[in-house]
Amino acid sequence: MASINHFDLRSFDLNLLVAFDALMHERSVTRAAARLKVGQPAMSHNLSTLRVLLQDELFVRVGSAIQPTARAVSLAGPIRAALAQMQAALHAPAMFDPRTEERTIRIGFSGELELLLIPDLTETMRRAAPGLRLLSQRAGREEVHRLLDEGSLDIAVGCFEPSTARRYRSKVLFEPSLSCIFNPQHLPLSPPIELADYLALPHVVVTLTDSLQGCLEAALDEIGAELNVVSASSEFMSVLATAANAPVIATVPTRMAQRYGPRFGLTLSPTPLKLPLPAATMIWSAQLDQDPASSWLRKQIADLLLEQAVEKAVA
Repeated sequence: MASINHFDLRSFDLNLLVAFDALMHERSVTRAAARLKVGQPAMSHNLSTLRVLLQDELFVRVGSAIQPTARAVSLAGPIRAALAQMQAALHAPAMFDPRTEERTIRIGFSGELELLLIPDLTETMRRAAPGLRLLSQRAGREEVHRLLDEGSLDIAVGCFEPSTARRYRSKVLFEPSLSCIFNPQHLPLSPPIELADYLALPHVVVTLTDSLQGCLEAALDEIGAELNVVSASSEFMSVLATAANAPVIATVPTRMAQRYGPRFGLTLSPTPLKLPLPAATMIWSAQLDQDPASSWLRKQIADLLLEQAVEKAVA
């Protein structure tokens, strides 16, 4: 494809090409003006400008009509083709077929959302969109918006702080809650766990910092409580495995407890404390808001989480 001299085109109002095409079609300044819904003086001005820029009379009056010059005739075909191509490009719908699309989509996760989504999302994609590939990574609250700005992420899913910047779009997925899990063979407890036992018994928690109170620290500070934490890990699976092997309580998101707790032989109990948590949210760049592949995947994510909630409610 030939290169485009943008500076050269910048000096030429492309609306003049539309006026030229209308004049060629109507062979009348009055009818061309009506066709474009402009006044006759404006159309006459367009014709005068075209004559100056193209150094040709372009149209001459013959009786009651105007007839194109040889220069106008030579320009008519290419200009009509260019305008038709521009119109087709502007009105063409974005084509997307999940069955044939091939690309890698990068998703950033915080917390447990990766473990909740990736297994079901991968199964859905293998069945409905085999050419789409997922690349998931950890995305913390303090870096998620930067990663979206850089294009390192296409979508982020997690408990992120909301942003008022217009370059982002977001959707609240669900309001999370917490549950306790423990191995009844190691801790002789029965749900629901009493507050005194909850505060006194040893705990294992998820932490992404050097705090033993882990991801629960802010919520615990808000209610003025502190747990007897004896072990902390940055991985949810490590916390679940620890709760299965040792006499400790783990406090994890309810959806995580429901899905993976039984696989480790753990018993679930509601937490005796009301621990406030931010909503689980999906965030993406405004640049990808109308991208059909991104839109399709965002719908799959929202639908899967809704299905998971319905399945647990029925169970």
